[in-house]
Amino acid sequence: MKMDQAARPAENVSDYVDLNAYFRRIGYDGPQEPSLSVLHDIVHAHVLSIPFENLDVLLGRPICLDAAALQKKLVHDRRGGYCFEQNGLLLLVLAAIGFDVIAISARVKIGYPRTEITPRTHQVLRIEIEGESWLADVGVGGLSSTAALKLELDSEQKTPHETRRIVRDDDLYFHQALLAGTWEDVCQMTLEPMPPIDREVANWYTSTHPQSRFKNLLMVAKAAPEGVRLTMLNDVFSVRDASGTATKTPIRTQEEMLDLLAEHFKMELQGDDRYDLPLLRG
Repeated sequence: MKMDQAARPAENVSDYVDLNAYFRRIGYDGPQEPSLSVLHDIVHAHVLSIPFENLDVLLGRPICLDAAALQKKLVHDRRGGYCFEQNGLLLLVLAAIGFDVIAISARVKIGYPRTEITPRTHQVLRIEIEGESWLADVGVGGLSSTAALKLELDSEQKTPHETRRIVRDDDLYFHQALLAGTWEDVCQMTLEPMPPIDREVANWYTSTHPQSRFKNLLMVAKAAPEGVRLTMLNDVFSVRDASGTATKTPIRTQEEMLDLLAEHFKMELQGDDRYDLPLLRG
């Protein structure tokens, strides 16, 4: 099997993806056709509705990437997830609608200099529409793009949140966001397809390796209307407005954390889902 074919969902994907439940989850009631406008609308609604979060990783729970597990957690249980869950679910949804979509591998570069080689533990989606290539990434935390990005070099692309662009450095492609007047790398790609086995290996490393940042930091993020970004990093809750100005609030107790998760991220955690971060113990 060719690599790009392996990076696509099965042809009968529509048989096991509950599109109606997904659309209810993200509040989408528009057309269900493989068009550019539908792609933009679904990406935008997804990032504003399903939070990026790593609570299960911190609880030592396995991160399952099969279609049933992704739909149960992110759709029916109204939880969030990280890149392999977020973009994994969107991959299934887009394929079920009829989009020509594959998973491609990437390296997250947020907070790292371009010269530092980060692990290839990120998944992005590449979509072909009427002879043009587009990228979607709803799983890169506080910088998840709220619109699909055209795979066109050096073109500034407006989104409901930050302005984005794709640049190239030799054989590497970089997705960048304009933050406080400076172009910052979000992720690095070769555009190589990422079949399920590669996603499973990268997911296992990301969710279990002792040095993985997901094992050591509490991370929750969601986009909000009017260009606002909401994030929780360990014991700090931040609201960043469209200008890039951030208002930070310390989280003093676990109850404060649970209240913030419920109010701003719509995550009602019960019982064993409650992550007792040591520094937040009341």
